[in-house]
Amino acid sequence: MLIALAVALLRRRPALLVLVVAADGTADLLASALKHVIDVERPPVRYAEPKALVHVPADHSFPSGHAATTFSRVYVGVHYPLDVIGGALLGVAVAIALLRLARARRGSPRLRRRG
Repeated sequence: MLIALAVALLRRRPALLVLVVAADGTADLLASALKHVIDVERPPVRYAEPKALVHVPADHSFPSGHAATTFSRVYVGVHYPLDVIGGALLGVAVAIALLRLARARRGSPRLRRRG
């Protein structure tokens, strides 16, 4: 399903696919870099209960890389709510920045009026 969507985007709107891939990659890289700087242990490392419902990654918790790219993970017990909020804000910031960059590079008056 995801591959079919990517192929459809590549055929119809290749620039949009490039922007989505760039946003996802940038958000993931920034989240990984911030994890090393901020250094917050994951909930299962700090607390024995409740047990995580999925495998707990070995890296740090804040900000959530998954939340930066897809919003999730508090329910399964591997992130704090603030991790997800931080990751979500990072993802939104990356998306806005890349959208503005794409608009500026294209120089489209139509796109500038929307923003």
